Amino acid sequence: MLPIKDDNPTTITPWVTYAIIAINVVVFLGTMPLDPRAAQLVNLQYGAIPAVLFGHANLPSEFSPFPAGFGFLSIFSAMFMHGGWMHLGGNMLYLWVFGNNVEDAMGHFRFLMFYLICGVAAALGHGLLDTQSQIPMIGASGALAGVLGAYFLLYPKARILVWFFWVFIFYVPAVFVLGFWFITQVINFGSGAGGGIAWVAHIAGFIAGMALIPLFKHRNIPLWHDGSPAPAFGIYRPGRKARGPSGASNIPPWAATYEAERAAKHARMRRNRRGPWGKEGPQTDKSPWGRYQTPDAAPKPSKKPSVGVPKVVRLHPDQNNDDT
Repeated sequence: MLPIKDDNPTTITPWVTYAIIAINVVVFLGTMPLDPRAAQLVNLQYGAIPAVLFGHANLPSEFSPFPAGFGFLSIFSAMFMHGGWMHLGGNMLYLWVFGNNVEDAMGHFRFLMFYLICGVAAALGHGLLDTQSQIPMIGASGALAGVLGAYFLLYPKARILVWFFWVFIFYVPAVFVLGFWFITQVINFGSGAGGGIAWVAHIAGFIAGMALIPLFKHRNIPLWHDGSPAPAFGIYRPGRKARGPSGASNIPPWAATYEAERAAKHARMRRNRRGPWGKEGPQTDKSPWGRYQTPDAAPKPSKKPSVGVPKVVRLHPDQNNDDT
């Protein structure tokens, strides 16, 4: 089951996802021309070796690219190395499909930190199986598994277009696609299939992603919507614009009624010149909206009191007007 795309729009441009994909491709193209012996040496130098990570062994100083005592940094360099086109293509396809929405849910910087921490958790989980192992582990699969775990909790009902058995193409809910992927990793690990694949790193990364996503996501982003009028967790942030085809709305169904009531309330306030649109008269609104209001007709200036002889009031109106 190969994912092709999802129908889940984003509100930001996922620059970190694009950068991670680009770095992985560039590193692979840089190591591809190496002969097998040189490629094996590069894997030893920059791959995550459990014995080195847990302090049971050290690379000779002439081979180690890191300063003495900093061999653990290979846990990060290993995340951007791959052993072949299929290894690279599969990981980058999954990151392309699922990474943009997870980055959208937490922002650029936090997504980068989340990705790296999931990669570290995956490498340590794999190394704990045999802390004495001197076989290097490379690949972005562990960090990618963390992204899949986060997507599993964030958007379980998103529709994923999959290529099933290389014949059928149809939409499947994300909870089924990612659940099937995780169960496959567990079954492969239990059966011992593919001895050269770090199945435990995939499992540990997926679990780390599910555990960390509540801490890294924006507070207004809900988790695992169950179909009720309100989300199971989280708060909806009004006014988020979608980045999708033809300006499609990104308002979740459970928030559509709220948005309609909010728009009607603002329309009434605008008609009645209440709230930010002012209560009465010109220049009464001091908010940022006031500058865009059409000013009413200028008020007529008040008459100034005339200056002259004051009027004489007769105390006896029955007297002759000529009497003075």
